[in-house]
Amino acid sequence: MQVILFLSVLLAAASAQSSYFSFSPAVGSGAGAAYTITGMGRITAVRTWEHSNSVISGIQLRYGFTWSPVAGNQRGNVNEIELFDDEFIVQISGKHSHWIYSLMIVTNRGRSLIAGQPVGHTFNMYASHPRAELRFLSGRHQHGIISSIASHWAVLSMPTNGTAD
Repeated sequence: MQVILFLSVLLAAASAQSSYFSFSPAVGSGAGAAYTITGMGRITAVRTWEHSNSVISGIQLRYGFTWSPVAGNQRGNVNEIELFDDEFIVQISGKHSHWIYSLMIVTNRGRSLIAGQPVGHTFNMYASHPRAELRFLSGRHQHGIISSIASHWAVLSMPTNGTAD
C-alpha cells in the first residue's frame, strides 16, 4: 500500500514537471515479491550481491549515511561503490532473462560498479533529463534472486548552502 501511495505521489509530481522525472521500465521476468528501494537525499553508495559467476541476488542503496533494506538477499560475493561528493548515478545497464544476470552502474564521473555475468538480453537505463540522477529502484525478487529491475530518475534540487536534503 505504501508503494502504491509513493508511486502515486511521484507520478503526480512528474505530471506537474514531466521534464524533470523519468522512468525506465522493468526488465526481467517480474516473478516473485515486489521491492522498492527509496531514501532521503542523494544516493551515496551502492552494494550488490552476486552468486558466484551467476545471477544478482541482492541490491542495496545508501542515501546519505543510511543504508536501505536489501532487495533480494545478501548471498554470494558483495560488490560496493561509494560515491564522491557531487557524484551521482546516470546509467544502469546489464543483462537479463528470467533473472537479472549482470548490472553495471555508472556515475556522472565515469566510474562504475560491475556485478554478475553477461548472460541474456542487454538492457540500458538512463534519465531523459541531462541533469537527472537515479532516485530509486523498484522491481521483483524470487527465491533470493533479483528477477526484475526498474529505475526512477529525477533532478535532485540541492539546497544552496551545499547540504543534502
